[in-house]
Amino acid sequence: MNTDLSIVHLVVGASPLVQGVMFLLLLASIYSWTIIFSKWKLLRAARQAADDFDRQYRAASDLGEVYARITRAPRKVGQGGLESVFEVGFRDFVRLNKEVADVGAVAIIEGAQRSMRGAINRETEVLEMHLPILATVGSTAPYVGLFGTVWGIMNSFRALGDAKQATLAMVAPGISEALVATAMGLFAAIPAVIAYNKNVTEVDRLLGRYETFFEEFSTVLLRRASK
Repeated sequence: MNTDLSIVHLVVGASPLVQGVMFLLLLASIYSWTIIFSKWKLLRAARQAADDFDRQYRAASDLGEVYARITRAPRKVGQGGLESVFEVGFRDFVRLNKEVADVGAVAIIEGAQRSMRGAINRETEVLEMHLPILATVGSTAPYVGLFGTVWGIMNSFRALGDAKQATLAMVAPGISEALVATAMGLFAAIPAVIAYNKNVTEVDRLLGRYETFFEEFSTVLLRRASK
């Protein structure tokens, strides 16, 4: 007697618990891929925005013109970054320089730095959003799939214990459906782990650029305040 071991047949013929595990892993995989594509789009926009602003900033002769240009232009998702750090830093620098005339340059710079540090923290939250979900899927999906595998194998051997004569055909469907759960767990986990590691590297690289600009711009503002 031939046994249908196609993927669809194995999924349909699986026990309710194993089907629930497969469905959960399928949802986790779809959600992970949604995050992967959205993060790829966000990080690409953030890198491009950082490159564009860096060229404009270093080619400009007047910081006021740079500030006026970026405040007038509409800002899309992912185009904050260096622009946001520069905008809040220069705005508070000008405001403190006018309103608090009796304080020293260091106090003015410290006020601008606090605003820039807040902007960096907000950008960090945006860049790191949903990364813990990828880490969770990558670390737990194989174990969820393994749970479905163990349960399917247990059912197969339980049915084998009630039979008078044991054959491979009796346990093959149960073991196969159990292994499908393991495969789905790996299918959900491997892309999530790869994407998580890649995105963490990209986020760290962008945050490093923000920190470097923070230090350079603080020096520029300090020289202006000293004058």
